[in-house]
Amino acid sequence: MSNSKKKVAALQLASGSNVSANLLETERLAEAAAKQGAKLIVLPENFAFMGRSCGDANALREAPGDGPLQSFLSQLAHRLGVWLVGGTIPLEADHAAKWRAACTVYDEHGKQVARYDKQHLFDVNLIESDEQFVESESIEPGDRVLVIDSPIGRLGIAVCYDLRFPELFRAMVDRRVEVIALPAAFTAITGRAHWETLVRARAIENLSYVIASAQGGFHVASRETYGHSMIVDPWGTKLALRERGNGCVVAEIDPEFQHTTRRNFPCLDHRRLHCR
Repeated sequence: MSNSKKKVAALQLASGSNVSANLLETERLAEAAAKQGAKLIVLPENFAFMGRSCGDANALREAPGDGPLQSFLSQLAHRLGVWLVGGTIPLEADHAAKWRAACTVYDEHGKQVARYDKQHLFDVNLIESDEQFVESESIEPGDRVLVIDSPIGRLGIAVCYDLRFPELFRAMVDRRVEVIALPAAFTAITGRAHWETLVRARAIENLSYVIASAQGGFHVASRETYGHSMIVDPWGTKLALRERGNGCVVAEIDPEFQHTTRRNFPCLDHRRLHCR
């Protein structure tokens, strides 16, 4: 990781079923984040489309490297001169009736430099709200851990429900992760119960920065997401937080603070078990 501090941002949206409107709002918020000096911007899960059901997104799925959503992300990164972690978009899967929840990453020139496919799929019943989610009916899971070099350090990617599986983040540590980007769309119920606890836990136990970009508001079919997008440092301190509604949060990544914390509190070196 470079020794210089750099600003990063997490966008928060309440996306609906109108793709054009969602992209316009994404662009507006990304511009605001860039004006505040952010060099890396993280978009939330499903930033471009939130339909009545998970399967609705299949109509928007694109071939890897070719499609309007990928072009939008590439052009936005290039125009703003920032690295962009593109939330998730539906890309082609091996199964014709399914799609990959793909998080594509672009550099400041608009070049796609990485892609992570969501691994853990949200198949749950929420009794309190009488909601059922079966992502596995529509989404084909990924199977690869991603950590890449970036201007803000070694960057790892996880998506939403992945947050509940600490072994994924331990595998990132084995790949020298320093900053974790987490696009998400936590439900209001699970968010109130667990979101902040899990985000801060992943930061603390891995001594890593976490940039958690969430959906936050009401969507079609009365679906509600929790919001509370936040940027957390390796000690678990919330550096920036937006509870509800559209907006962006911006904070500094401080490599020296992380280096000092890992040196003085070397719990990563004390591990006895390792993920494989």
